[in-house]
Amino acid sequence: MADDGVLLFSYGTLQQDNVQLASFGRLLTGRADAMPGYRCDMLEITDPEVIRTSGKRFHPVVSESGDPADEVTGTLFEITPEELAAADSYEVADYRRVMVRLRSGADAWVYVKA
Repeated sequence: MADDGVLLFSYGTLQQDNVQLASFGRLLTGRADAMPGYRCDMLEITDPEVIRTSGKRFHPVVSESGDPADEVTGTLFEITPEELAAADSYEVADYRRVMVRLRSGADAWVYVKA
């Protein structure tokens, strides 16, 4: 990985081509991974710009479950610091960005329930 590369794990709309193009101006390449100890629920989005970009009113949101057998699957992307800032702008206030250890052993940023 490049020195300035940032790892971002997505289990939701940031995996969609249209959201990547709108947020980053390019399609990302990634690999499958998972977040142990988390569970996924659905969150109603009220930001019209985010709904327009994603095409969805309900987005997945994860929170710690306390059960190491639980896991949320998704995609691990390598992005730039500027793209991480763009992802921060895309995500609504119901999410906060935290660093997690993935099943692969990689440490990556992920958006969880605020």
